[in-house]
Amino acid sequence: MKFEELFLMQKELDAFIENNHAIDRDVFIEKGLALMVELAELANETRCFKFWSSKGPSDREVILEEFVDSIHFLLSLGNEKGYSLEQWSIVIKDTDLTTSFLYTQESILTFIYNPDIDKYYKVWQNYGVLAYNLGFSLDDILTAYISKNEKNYERQRSGY
Repeated sequence: MKFEELFLMQKELDAFIENNHAIDRDVFIEKGLALMVELAELANETRCFKFWSSKGPSDREVILEEFVDSIHFLLSLGNEKGYSLEQWSIVIKDTDLTTSFLYTQESILTFIYNPDIDKYYKVWQNYGVLAYNLGFSLDDILTAYISKNEKNYERQRSGY
């Protein structure tokens, strides 16, 4: 599967959701906030910032699902602005997860307020750093995205 195909899959899912909920307005800002919330949920599952707790991170599968929840919204935001990526690379850069989450959050907010293509690519770059430091391969992400995409359709069909 080519990475570009994810943009099409997401576009189709977004159209399904918008038709299902009769959305007839621009929801770019809402999707931007949703992306920030999903990133925060991902950070919460890693527990990387919880210096006060001795409990470890959630299972890898839970963290991966949270990661791809973000990818859904990141793809959706790109589709909204007509942006795409032919390929996406995991960025091999050892970094502290807490710092990486903060940089990623900052890049998302910057993109939301000034949605140009360079800022969009920066968000993807930061997600690439997160993926590397979380131990996710591109294949892991693609497989998990496809699975979650199917789950999202089912949720919509069942009145989520």
